[in-house]
Amino acid sequence: MPVHPIDYRYGSDEIRRIFDVENRIKLMARVEAALAQAQAELGIIPHEAAEEIRKAAEQVTYEEVKEVERVIGHETMALVKVLSKKSGEYGKYVHLGATSNDILDTAMAIQIKDAGCVLVRKALDLLKVIVKRGRESYDVVQLGRTHGMAADPITFGFKMAYWSYMIRNSIGRLVEAVKAASKGKMSGAVGTMAAFSLLCRDPRRIQSRVMEILGIEAADVSTQIVPRDGLAQLITSIAIFSSVLDAIANEIRNLQRVEIGEVQEPFRAESQVGSSTMPHKRNPVMSEKVCGLAKVIRGLVLTSLENVVLEHERDLTNSSAERCMLPEVMLLFDEQLTTLTKVIKGLKINEDKMRENLIKFGEMATAERVMMELFRKGLGRQEAHELVRRAAMRAYESGKSFKDSLLEEKVVSKYLDEERLRKLTDPTNYLGISKEIALEEFERADEFIKGVSCE
Repeated sequence: MPVHPIDYRYGSDEIRRIFDVENRIKLMARVEAALAQAQAELGIIPHEAAEEIRKAAEQVTYEEVKEVERVIGHETMALVKVLSKKSGEYGKYVHLGATSNDILDTAMAIQIKDAGCVLVRKALDLLKVIVKRGRESYDVVQLGRTHGMAADPITFGFKMAYWSYMIRNSIGRLVEAVKAASKGKMSGAVGTMAAFSLLCRDPRRIQSRVMEILGIEAADVSTQIVPRDGLAQLITSIAIFSSVLDAIANEIRNLQRVEIGEVQEPFRAESQVGSSTMPHKRNPVMSEKVCGLAKVIRGLVLTSLENVVLEHERDLTNSSAERCMLPEVMLLFDEQLTTLTKVIKGLKINEDKMRENLIKFGEMATAERVMMELFRKGLGRQEAHELVRRAAMRAYESGKSFKDSLLEEKVVSKYLDEERLRKLTDPTNYLGISKEIALEEFERADEFIKGVSCE
């Protein structure tokens, strides 16, 4: 019966199949078959042996291996025994010169590459959706906020351009990290290729050919294991990406607050229930899930860093941690990507509420513009800042309009009449080059998408 939510609640079947125990054993068997093929091509073992081992590798099952493992207590050797038995007279050539982690690390590298390609593809889908929605809203004006308070006005498209930039950077890191972590090895007990050296004049040819058959790269130097810094890089890169998704989802949650109401994540009003006791609720549950899963993923960074530190040429303290960590981080991140893509795709952008908030708070948000205009009229920057600050504080306390409070300042009214102040305090006219910045980012994102490959 499933226990962990990644078994039934989080992540796609596409990723789950990659880390399924049956697939893991199949991949380990595939590595053994690739080793036999490479050795046959180099004249080390008969071609008939490689062919029989290949056939056996295609037939092996997790149940068979598990049954032997219960007796001998060693997973890789259990696989070797099953393969050897299925290979008949050629079973003596299975696992020749190899050590367990030649098989385990190389199989894991294939999993990382396969899962990485899925995640990169989904991340690109998210970026495409953000760019599309950003272009649709590039000129929709809303209140900018800092410290949760009204700041200069922006466009919603500018906000989405910021998201695009973070996602674009995160995809770049992820692609590099997948490449760094999907390294295999076929270098023997402590990485010296000593056993292979007895079989082949240049044992590196065995390793390079095995990796070529499997479609991955070998670590330049390995001990009994591939160095774990690459895996730590991958988990850390995913955690950073996960935190970016957290930041976007958190912003959506905040903008959905009833006091703000400027966006709303998709909600099926005809059937979806928001609360078991409050029938009116439309909670941002998808965005909250994205934020919640980020907490778990960030916690796994420490595990990946701890696994870099192993004793001498290896110990086994990383193994159990990785069996838990790798599928968990991949499936949870997969869930985040899929969920946030749905949120952005179906996001309701409430332009009326944005205008309402601008009318209510936006006049004060033009304080910087008034200050700059006073500077242009000849006042020193510091004097202009103090005059505007004083008028703003008075408006806060009295409830007067910011414009009227400014007119009470004799120095201000000397330089700026009521009509000029009315125009200056219109927040829709103080957007800088936010629209241009947004459109430029969307163009960069389009070009970036074209150039990304996870092969």
